[in-house]
Amino acid sequence: MEKIFHDIMSELTRSVLRQYWGYPSFRPLQEEIVDAIVDGRDTLALLPTGGGKSICFQVPALSMEGMCIVVTPLIALMKDQVAHLVERGIPAAAIYSGMHPDQVELTYNQAVFGRLKFLYVSPERLLTEQFLEAVKRMKVCLLAVDESHCISQWGYDFRPPYLKIAELRPFIPTTPVLALTATATAKVVDDIQFRLGFRQKNVFKSGFERNNLTYNVYHEADKNGVLYRKLKSMKEGSAIVYVRNRRKTQAVAEWLSSVGISATFYHAGLDAATRDQRQDMWVKGKVKVMVATNAFGMGIDKPDVRLVIHLDLPESIEAYFQEAGRAGRDLKPSEAFLLVSEVDVKQLEEHFLQSYPEMERIKAIYRALGNYLEIPVGAGQGMAYPFVMAEFARNYGFGVMEVFSTLRLLEKEGMLALSDSFDEPSKVWIKASREELYRFQVEYPQFDDLIKYMLRSLPGVLSDFVKVSEETVAMKTGMKVEQVIAQLRQLESYRFLTYIPRNEKPQLIFLTELVDTRYFTLSKENYADRKKDAAERVKAVIDFVSNDQECRSVQLLRYFNDLNGKPCGRCDVCVSHALHELSTGKYEQISGDLLALLKESPLTVYGATQACHDYEEEEVVEAIRWMIDNGVLDKDRDERLTVRQAGQKGK
Repeated sequence: MEKIFHDIMSELTRSVLRQYWGYPSFRPLQEEIVDAIVDGRDTLALLPTGGGKSICFQVPALSMEGMCIVVTPLIALMKDQVAHLVERGIPAAAIYSGMHPDQVELTYNQAVFGRLKFLYVSPERLLTEQFLEAVKRMKVCLLAVDESHCISQWGYDFRPPYLKIAELRPFIPTTPVLALTATATAKVVDDIQFRLGFRQKNVFKSGFERNNLTYNVYHEADKNGVLYRKLKSMKEGSAIVYVRNRRKTQAVAEWLSSVGISATFYHAGLDAATRDQRQDMWVKGKVKVMVATNAFGMGIDKPDVRLVIHLDLPESIEAYFQEAGRAGRDLKPSEAFLLVSEVDVKQLEEHFLQSYPEMERIKAIYRALGNYLEIPVGAGQGMAYPFVMAEFARNYGFGVMEVFSTLRLLEKEGMLALSDSFDEPSKVWIKASREELYRFQVEYPQFDDLIKYMLRSLPGVLSDFVKVSEETVAMKTGMKVEQVIAQLRQLESYRFLTYIPRNEKPQLIFLTELVDTRYFTLSKENYADRKKDAAERVKAVIDFVSNDQECRSVQLLRYFNDLNGKPCGRCDVCVSHALHELSTGKYEQISGDLLALLKESPLTVYGATQACHDYEEEEVVEAIRWMIDNGVLDKDRDERLTVRQAGQKGK
């Protein structure tokens, strides 16, 4: 009987995959993960970025009776997945801090009465009394925990609310758990299963090796020159250029545009409409290059990214691996370049020190938050406040970096949570029944135009929140935008509807009441221990960029405890070794061709690579480096290559 059931469910999951996603078969390991979930086994899935993690919980949930609860920390990603499911005709919704109470209650009701197949929840919402009461009445077939490395204090992005997930399990005792992540060391893998209360260990690991992706580290003062050459030589697809700060995204994008490379920029400080527009242009190929902070990329499934270039050092190997891994999701050859100058290592170390302010400074910032948001000591628990970090820092004389670092430390302590920027258009829900609707229109004729427009142009407004554009309403009804907003607020005061105005600001959520700073300190686990862990991650990054003797892929794999990696033969280290080992053949040819060219006239590195068009650019660049290191070539003040004369000292 078990085999018959297994075969039936296996065929059903394949049918769901074909029906909703149009795929004829699963990717490697997806089917095994789906089968484990359908069999009711707790499962940890380690799949690389772009490895199709969402399929692993969406397909089995659609094949089973009941609803899937998905825990994820990123509101933008949560909303993006909900939108994609709804587009496919799959009922899904999300609950996160900062939503209107009516919106939350309506979503819970939909879940309780079986009208949803997927309910996405931010971790801090899980153990609220309202959620737990609702869960008792839900039929839950699967609990999926995305970004599950966040549950481990040994992980690179630990989030305390994740520790509460296991407390949900007694309310759904027979429901299996699927934990998903792209990056986890062996220590974190064990910790995830322990923290989530796995009934028995069960890990599916695809391996971190990406055979189609080549990792390169270039030690180069002229980063713009390398950037230009790499992007200019990219024959197809698109690219992502990662930088550390927001100002730099704009500066680099504008410079690329000025030299004829189609580019735009993206960071969390842009308004939602601008972010959406730029992301859409890049996804559709209207813009070739996206210059961004690490706020860009999560959950974006663009298969044809050929290049990912880091102009600044990442904070951890885990972060680098995820960001670089956004290249080559279609399994075609792609490259990642990490460009390093002499000052980068020092800046990374300074950034690490700034990430852990002194305790008195942390207390001062926390006190200022209470004043800024007008929260008295003992109040604020469970409340969400619109929060503009730069404005707060400027008003109170703090540095933005120390404010951000303090908020992250307080978040790890479980005191508050900082959401990503909202992308919330205005929404409206008419709560009046049809009988009340008619009476209201007769009694209050001044609202007639607005009500008729909503009933005619906003399908579903009588049963759920729907998006509304105040500008469109004004244009269609002949009213001014201010009048539309005023009438919507009046109708809300009459309890005729619920109106949620547009919100683009990030939200600061207080998970505990505001504490008198005389009586609080950060725990050793969340300050001293985390600082030590962060120092080790910074050291790992520095070791990675400094190690030019071992294949880049092998180094990365070893960091994630995969000791079976073989040299890729393509990265900067492997190419360098291959060139140095050749005493005849291509290396001699490149060296000879370069010397012949440079004896005629000096050339820049770019000019030399263009002139030696019979060879790969990496081979020419590596040959130039070797010739400089071994006293054959020099660079003049204009960065041009020249042949060193006999007896001449290096410059």
